[in-house]
Amino acid sequence: MLRTARHNAHITDRRRDIAVEVKIGVQHAPREIVLESGQSAEEVERVVADALAGKSPLLSLEDERGRKVVVPADRLAYVEIGAPTARKVGFGTL
Repeated sequence: MLRTARHNAHITDRRRDIAVEVKIGVQHAPREIVLESGQSAEEVERVVADALAGKSPLLSLEDERGRKVVVPADRLAYVEIGAPTARKVGFGTL
């Protein structure tokens, strides 16, 4: 099935409306790192698995505002990937 540029744009627009909450626990750190990622849960899981398998020495994720979070893979305690949720609109998102 051929996909047109308009169809692909519609898919990417829909993906921007979905956010995945990611919580990262780091060894010897008292607080966890929490971010809202525009990536799908499957993409986040693949990046985490690559870092834990040794394919990358760093776990690098980007949040919905374009900020990058980089954690050494050997210091990961846990990664919790939340269910995709619709992004909030309004004054509560400030």
